[in-house]
Amino acid sequence: MTTNNTQRPAADTSPRYLLEVVDARKTFPGVVALDNVQLRIRPGTVHALMGENGAGKSTLMKIIAGIYIPDQGEVRLHGRPLTLNGPLDALEAGIAMIHQELNLMPYMTIAENIWIRREPLNAFGLVDHQRMHEMTSSLFRRLGIDMDPDMEVRHLTVAGRQMIEIAKAVSYESDVLIMDEPTSALTDREVEHLFRIINDLRSQGKGIIYITHKMDEVFEISDDISVFRDGQFIHSAPASELSSDEIIKLMVGREVTQMFPKQEVPIGDVMLSVRNLGLEGVFEDVSFDVRGGEILGIAGLVGSGRTNVAETLFGVTPATAGSIALDGRETVISSPHQAMLRGLALLTEDRKETGLFLGLSVLENMQMAVLRDGYTKGPFVEQHRLDHQCDEMTELLRVKTPSLEERIGNLSGGNQQKVLIGRWLMTKPRILILDEPTRGIDVGAKAEIHKLITKLAGEGVAVIMISSELPEVLGMSDRIMVMHEGRVTGFLDRDEANQVSIMELASSPAASA
Repeated sequence: MTTNNTQRPAADTSPRYLLEVVDARKTFPGVVALDNVQLRIRPGTVHALMGENGAGKSTLMKIIAGIYIPDQGEVRLHGRPLTLNGPLDALEAGIAMIHQELNLMPYMTIAENIWIRREPLNAFGLVDHQRMHEMTSSLFRRLGIDMDPDMEVRHLTVAGRQMIEIAKAVSYESDVLIMDEPTSALTDREVEHLFRIINDLRSQGKGIIYITHKMDEVFEISDDISVFRDGQFIHSAPASELSSDEIIKLMVGREVTQMFPKQEVPIGDVMLSVRNLGLEGVFEDVSFDVRGGEILGIAGLVGSGRTNVAETLFGVTPATAGSIALDGRETVISSPHQAMLRGLALLTEDRKETGLFLGLSVLENMQMAVLRDGYTKGPFVEQHRLDHQCDEMTELLRVKTPSLEERIGNLSGGNQQKVLIGRWLMTKPRILILDEPTRGIDVGAKAEIHKLITKLAGEGVAVIMISSELPEVLGMSDRIMVMHEGRVTGFLDRDEANQVSIMELASSPAASA
């Protein structure tokens, strides 16, 4: 058997670092993504990688995972230089990555997704599905995951798919595991479950690279922290030597003084009134009002029906029961086009699956919702005026992109999210529905988006904001509607809401609205 430098090196306890990246540089047309950066991971530790969207974190991880080849620099594993010409080389070497954007195949089973390209074969050279089921069940028992290996992935929630991605990465028995925003779709209980898995891997001497924008997670799970900004390495230190304020200042190059800039604004008349709304088999008897200038937060655990309510209001899945009234007049919304004509906009939870056209440019993605409305003269699109509006929106949201012609798939996840927000703001909505608006967004951009939401409310827009982050719900909402398993379990005013009262309603089917 031949050997090459992509094979997994024999265990070597002599190097101080399990993984090292030295002087890595990577450029793309019009942008320097990484500029001579460093990273060193100690065995048996969790190393948090912090930085704003576009700081270069994901680019560096893709170099370590073999997806990108650096223009210069070196990756070392167990002290030995490593040449990676593709993701399979990284996996063979002992490096696995859980991507921020889920990459599972929806019409294949959970087991098929986990063992793809590694399927056990029977004596006839065919896939041994029984053996693959047993291997998956054994892996799930080890990780404490309760799922049917033969279920098709398309039937799973986003959180369920995230756990499968985690299980798949662990199944490679890698020495280095990269986790890029692994908790972005997980509930608090699921995050605790993931942390138990991480602690088990750490005790086995594995090195975990952990990318997150959630500061509380950083201090709960990490041993070391490295900060990047604008493609450059800024600082690295043990987690015990840094505070959240210091990390934020290192990340953004300035102090972020107000994360939730909620302001008191005049609350107007009821703009949206929902009565006994239902979608058969999903949610039922949902009733609420939203007024102009009001931010109504919707909280609840995964599976509570929050996203389904948002999609029904927007006509993605028309209601099977109940009524919707706009400005006191009952209306039927049976398609997103009808919703848009009535002044509604919906920022969806999963930008990759239901929001972006990854093969198109930033400009094409941003202008998509307004091409037929206000930017045409006869049969022609007033492209110059539209380009100008997109330029202004890009500047307002501080989207980091070389140009509007850049393919949106090349942008970081946070900048992709900003483009989607810009798309809907260009429609000038009267009722704005935001489903996880800051998912995968860095702290600096979060503060900017929160400020923008407050500004829109001040202009009389009625805002419905769904979020799994309780500090965000508490910090931004005038009122909070809580759901559990497809039913509304209660409403809380801003001055009476806290994390305990929300979680009591979110986990109790007996609670009453």
